[in-house]
Amino acid sequence: MGGQPGSGSRTPVELARMPAAGALHRRALLGSLPGLGGGRRGPDLPAVELRVGGVTVDRAQLADYDRVCGFRLSDRLPATFPHVMGFPLALRLMTAPDFPIPLLGLVHVGNRITVHRPINADEALDFSAYAENLRPHDRGRQVDVVLVGSVDGEEVWRGVSTYLGREGKPGGRDRGERRAAPTATARWRVEPRVGTEYARVSGDHNPIHTSRLGARLFGFRRPIAHGMWSKARCLAALEARLPDAYTVEVAFKLPVPLPSTVSFALLPDGGFTLHDSQGRPHLAGHLR
Repeated sequence: MGGQPGSGSRTPVELARMPAAGALHRRALLGSLPGLGGGRRGPDLPAVELRVGGVTVDRAQLADYDRVCGFRLSDRLPATFPHVMGFPLALRLMTAPDFPIPLLGLVHVGNRITVHRPINADEALDFSAYAENLRPHDRGRQVDVVLVGSVDGEEVWRGVSTYLGREGKPGGRDRGERRAAPTATARWRVEPRVGTEYARVSGDHNPIHTSRLGARLFGFRRPIAHGMWSKARCLAALEARLPDAYTVEVAFKLPVPLPSTVSFALLPDGGFTLHDSQGRPHLAGHLR
């Protein structure tokens, strides 16, 4: 595996506007087809940092996002909303021909968000995105995609998404001994519309979340909820407890099938979980 650049060796690339997520998803789909670019992959991460300045909040989108994820309507952005605002920039990075892992082969396995201070809906954000820490994994390779939001040159928000590129290696995870599920604080019914509604407000139209056929093509019997919806829904349940500055990290475990009933549990050490009716974990998180 090749090396990777440090932050000082990345070339900044300024974009005039935020890319269109729909076009990037189509590029990823076409690039996965034989003879249409699926083999054009470099061994290393692209040594670039994509940047877009002056991204404003669409208040109608924010209100819809709050409703879909369970947040109260507010001018303060939920911690997960800048991820939605800047996701097309990260998507542009991951759909580049020289990105080492095809987008359609990536599984979102973890996400860490740091909120340095509250962000209001009337503030414009400058976003930058880059990839780092390409590393081996027993089922393929992992990579971190970093998205940073700034206001007037001050970093106010940072998100790090960890993706796994499965590469067909033999053997599976050693799940170890399953622990008893914690006592549920709340139970939520997750209907199929969560997949389509979150896709609409987030711009993430991956068919595994919105289509039974699309889900089956990727090995799921039915559509699954977006991982970032699951994280957002947990944070909405914690909304009254959140300080002005914090870091919240989650590991995505088993997918949430649509429809299903999930149980949310708040742990004494600042942790939280989302699990199914049999106690199997969908998500494990920690707030600090």
